[in-house]
Amino acid sequence: MPESHISTTPRWSRDDVAALLALPFPELVFRAMSVHRAHFDPTKVQVSTLLSIKTGGCPEDCGYCPQSAEYETGTKANKLMAVEAVLAEARAAKEKGAARFCMGAAWRSPKDHDLENVCAMIEGVKSLGMETCVTMGMLTMEQSLKLREAGLDYYNHNLDTSPEYYGKIITTRTYQDRLDTLANVRDAGINVCCGGIVGMGEGEDDRAGLIATLASLDVPPESVPINALVAVEGTPLAEQKRIDPIDFVRVVAAARITMPKSYVRLSAGREQMTDEAQALCFLAGANSIFYGDKLLTTPNSETSRDEALFGKLGITPEG
Repeated sequence: MPESHISTTPRWSRDDVAALLALPFPELVFRAMSVHRAHFDPTKVQVSTLLSIKTGGCPEDCGYCPQSAEYETGTKANKLMAVEAVLAEARAAKEKGAARFCMGAAWRSPKDHDLENVCAMIEGVKSLGMETCVTMGMLTMEQSLKLREAGLDYYNHNLDTSPEYYGKIITTRTYQDRLDTLANVRDAGINVCCGGIVGMGEGEDDRAGLIATLASLDVPPESVPINALVAVEGTPLAEQKRIDPIDFVRVVAAARITMPKSYVRLSAGREQMTDEAQALCFLAGANSIFYGDKLLTTPNSETSRDEALFGKLGITPEG
């Protein structure tokens, strides 16, 4: 990654973040709440919808992913959706209250002819008055600029875990590959959406390493998705135990404290959380969720349940 994108002196070291994660839980949540209130309305949560526009058949070997061609998970490989079909989904999402529409394609990196179709989707979603986000693997600088010209607001490209643990989860692309794509996206003038997955067998030190890496980018990601592993049958992580909910809340709180102006999003794994666990995440600074019954290929919390939880907590969608 170009030197200009990593602070010479990291804003947050791994030891700094590890110290946060080790704080007594009440103290950690209080600090996170205080930071959150300084930058956001704690009663507002950004609502986004995620659509898989091209599913399965990915050549990567990410150990958590049912879309990898390496594993037998029952996920069928489909071609890229038609532009109008995607826009119909975006209209439906907007009607249900989503302010941002995110599109995911299972590619190692997009081909030029596919990129043209994705650009048309971006332009169409923007015309509906929604924010746009895309995730489709590694990007060159030229591809990043084309997406920016189409009006893309955010590009999602997660680091997944710490640099040290990364090789135990993925071997088909390097950590540096991911950092290079983030640099291209940032240099093209697109906002960065970048987070990780916890509960993949990593240690607390690795969670600290992930958060420290994200927080020490010259410009921290504007959007930080924190995913809890959804263990899918057929993947190498199928037997992995769920992360303890309190440990998950600690990661959310650390992300909020170290990246105070970023949206911290509860992403994959929310469907498995209790209302109480989600409420603690919101107290600890989470202020964004994915809305809808599916995240790419895994289940998500039902819309009716989200509406009921928001009502109980006095939270309203942002925008």
